[in-house]
Amino acid sequence: CIEPITMATSLARNLIARAAKRTSHQLSRSSIPSSNPANTSLFALSNTRWFSSYPPHEVVGMPSLSPTMESGSISAWNVEEGATFQAGDVICSVETDKATVDFEAQDEGVVAKIIAAAGSGKINCGTPIMVTVEDEGDVAAFKDFVAESAEPAAAEAPPAEAAPAAAPTPAPAAAVPTPPPAAAATAAPTGERIFASPRAHTLAKEKGYGEISALRIVGTGPGGRIVAQDVLDYDPSTAPAVAAEPVAAAAAAAAPVAAAPAARLPEPVAGPGYTDYSLPASALELASRLHTSKQNVPHYYLTIDLTLDSLLALRSNLNSTMKLDESDGGITVNDLLMKAAAAAMKTVPAANASWMDSFVRVYDSVDINVVVGNGSSLFAPVIRDVGRKGLKAVSDDVATVTSVVEGEEGSDPTTVPGFGDVGTFTMVNLGAFGVKSCAPIIREPQACALALGVIENRIVPNDNAESEEIYKESVMMTATLSCDHRVVDGAVGAQWLSAFKNHVENPVTLLL
Repeated sequence: CIEPITMATSLARNLIARAAKRTSHQLSRSSIPSSNPANTSLFALSNTRWFSSYPPHEVVGMPSLSPTMESGSISAWNVEEGATFQAGDVICSVETDKATVDFEAQDEGVVAKIIAAAGSGKINCGTPIMVTVEDEGDVAAFKDFVAESAEPAAAEAPPAEAAPAAAPTPAPAAAVPTPPPAAAATAAPTGERIFASPRAHTLAKEKGYGEISALRIVGTGPGGRIVAQDVLDYDPSTAPAVAAEPVAAAAAAAAPVAAAPAARLPEPVAGPGYTDYSLPASALELASRLHTSKQNVPHYYLTIDLTLDSLLALRSNLNSTMKLDESDGGITVNDLLMKAAAAAMKTVPAANASWMDSFVRVYDSVDINVVVGNGSSLFAPVIRDVGRKGLKAVSDDVATVTSVVEGEEGSDPTTVPGFGDVGTFTMVNLGAFGVKSCAPIIREPQACALALGVIENRIVPNDNAESEEIYKESVMMTATLSCDHRVVDGAVGAQWLSAFKNHVENPVTLLL
């Protein structure tokens, strides 16, 4: 009888000593201030309550990595269950509304259980994300560990709080008579501003998808935000199928949708000496894109003068042959200039490219975004594969997108599938406003943008050796090419402009 009593006494003493040592260690640790306030202590956020059925452990909650952070999502775990970590090790990467931040440990320990998987979506600060222990031998006991119901975990949240988490489920898509992948692809609101994490933007470029706004990804993050896992799950073979269709077919198929009235903007608000006007979502999205492009892209500009006499003569001959004019669907000067730009891309393919951070991608197809409209109704629909199309096909596609923009008042062109896609090149013609030249902002991930000025009669030197006149009158235009110096250096940009000028001034080459 004495031996069992002695063993029980020894076990009790060991447990008391271990608890005292742990309490002393926690007190000494809490008395030392953190040297890195940006990285919250791994243990300061933990729930140190021990459950009787588990060895001593700590339940670590989602850290608040900034003064304004209320929630975040885990983009990647840098440790696995059973792994040992030291002070300063990066436990995981947390995506916030503003940046992706590393969550560093400020003490040693062992990961016993990862509760929140990477890419699981929005997690409120303080919600359990993992369990740590001090002894590796205790890890196995947490194989089936589940956070207590008092924690705001998504799996055990009250019904009132479960509604936002259930929003990304496919229940609304069931009402759309399309297969699930197509429903997901078309559900992306092209007319609204796209919210995505910095990691998602980087992944989209690394995978060669280009701008996220052109991918029609349905975000699973908070408020529909696109997170990194959404980009990883993106299937290009199904999602962009609508965008790859010809513009005319897409506009015709979506005619009932295009006629849908746009959301009514709030009335202007008058103040002392000023008036505030609300902007539609499409204008805000365009402003955001241009702002980002101007910051990220090293722009430089090249300008050249073009003689349009031969181009105008060819246009007149083609339209008279087809017995058409511009009002009846005839070929316009802008159509010919678009075709000349596509032909120049064939001569200098290095300009039809994108910067992809670690490499340059050169495209086979010349997809041109043509800027139409003005003010809050400014859009840049894409005309696809201009290089392989005939002049009449290009003219018809431009007429189609223009009719969508200039359609019924109150309609929203951004509801047309493919209307907000990004091509490989952008053209803007400001001649209608009397502007002689313009230096356009490049639209990422494109490498070039071309601006065309007003068509005007100019007095130029006479190049006809048989003429007695020193000068002659000629129809001319100024064109300015904006280039991304990371992709198109000065020599390549000059070669492209030279090829463009050759096709414009010798327009018969556009018929080949």
